[in-house]
Amino acid sequence: MLESLRIERLAVVDAVEIEFGPGLNVLTGETGAGKSIVLSALGLLAGGRARQEAIRDGADEARVEAVFATEGLPELAAALAARGLEVEDDRLIVQRRLARSGRHRARVAGETVPASQLAELFAGRIEISSQHESQALLRPETQGRLLDAFGRLEPDRAEVARRHTRLRALDREIARLREAAEARARREDFLAFQVDEIEQAGVEPGEYEGLRTERSRLAHAQQIRLDAARAVAALAGDPSATDALGAADLVAQATRAVDGLVALDPTVRELGPRLRSLDAELGDLAAELERYADGIEADPGRLAAVEERLDRLEGLRRKYGDEEQAVLDFRDSAQEELTTLRAAEAGLAKLAAERGAGEAALARAAGRLTAGRRKAARKLAREAERAIRTLALTEARFGVDLDPVPDEAGLPCGPGGAEAPIFRFAADPGSEPRSLRRVASGGELSRLFLALKNVLRRGEPGMVLVFDEVDAGIGGAVAERVGAALAELAREHQVLCITHLPQVAARADHHLRVQKRTEQGRSVVRVERLAGEARVDEIARMAGGVEVGEATREHARALLTGGG
Repeated sequence: MLESLRIERLAVVDAVEIEFGPGLNVLTGETGAGKSIVLSALGLLAGGRARQEAIRDGADEARVEAVFATEGLPELAAALAARGLEVEDDRLIVQRRLARSGRHRARVAGETVPASQLAELFAGRIEISSQHESQALLRPETQGRLLDAFGRLEPDRAEVARRHTRLRALDREIARLREAAEARARREDFLAFQVDEIEQAGVEPGEYEGLRTERSRLAHAQQIRLDAARAVAALAGDPSATDALGAADLVAQATRAVDGLVALDPTVRELGPRLRSLDAELGDLAAELERYADGIEADPGRLAAVEERLDRLEGLRRKYGDEEQAVLDFRDSAQEELTTLRAAEAGLAKLAAERGAGEAALARAAGRLTAGRRKAARKLAREAERAIRTLALTEARFGVDLDPVPDEAGLPCGPGGAEAPIFRFAADPGSEPRSLRRVASGGELSRLFLALKNVLRRGEPGMVLVFDEVDAGIGGAVAERVGAALAELAREHQVLCITHLPQVAARADHHLRVQKRTEQGRSVVRVERLAGEARVDEIARMAGGVEVGEATREHARALLTGGG
């Protein structure tokens, strides 16, 4: 419940503090006195948009502060606790400051919060209804929202919207993948060719240099054999020339000479073993060279095969890298990209499967929403028609139709479901109910709006409902019925109502008069709580205009005592 509201330097208000009570609170006063500023202030506290032009002329900032009683509202307490906000003694203080500098601030329970948190905290707890909103009742989307709220179908509607959004996102992703499929297929073919070319070649690291060496050996086999024979002859001697000594023969001669020296000079004894070792090594070298030369053969077929293999490797190296390892690295990279591209195809198939499952789930969710709407539509029609008839529309009929919406391409429903709820109304028994836009007058629309609010909001705890001239365009007995409906609503909620009708004001549990005066050359707004004769005078003014006589006062007293 809203206990008090303080407004400073907002619009024409310099400073005013208003205390409210439970039940029906009415604000009355002349047109232009500043009553609607109360709505603006509450709108700011509920997270409404802050506008610098709302700051009073000559002031740097405006401030709005409210005190709410929160006992009996565990959901609000939980929402506050979830944001780290604590309430003391079941009293919640909410502030909103507007600055010309643009640095607007909001505070809840002494803590600075974003304005968006005000909207989250007070959504469904402070509801401001105006003539503008009653006109919104003509819009199908508003009618659908009201029906779903009445039937507690918001979760079902949210599920439909969520699944619809997901399907639309899947459609976009599938379309994107399909558009890229041709380019992806070309790239996939090219990569597959490259990988296959390298795989078929069977490239091994170091192979190229080994083949170059083999090619040189095969291409120069005769020269190699000749040079090897010369080396063998130099080491072991030429067997075809009896007097041709090789290095091994000469070392053997040196060995025998050193052995003779040892007999004469034992100090050179260690040279003998060294020469004999050298003699053996030269013999081994000669034998190894001879074996090497014997293994060298001219093989034109093998040479051609090596040349062909080298040509193939050189082609791969030109395409994919300077060395065999670089070629293999390229193959691995291409294979990885190829796997990714093939996964995209699999991903497309997976998305298509997901879309099929999602479409089925959307159809089921839309079906649940439709079933809930049918049930809620019948109940809302009965209760709303009953409520409307209490507002001097005794023959009125009210119904809710569920008009199918055109199917979107490839989807079983739209984001709001498979149908659009349409409110239909007929004020006279001989008329067929038609859509509100076509049949409802301003006064009828105001009564419809109030009746629906009464039906929709009954049973929801802790609401602060604010009505701005919802009684516009009506009077007489109808006004009395509207006042009674507001009073009935106020039994379960705190209701704030700005009104020009004495029949409504007389129903108030708390009557506040808003006046605008001129003090020291500036407009000043004052709010006064009325009781006793002061309240009689105000209601008489509302009923009789400027000139208020005793008869008008008696009429006012009769209204206050319920005598009409």
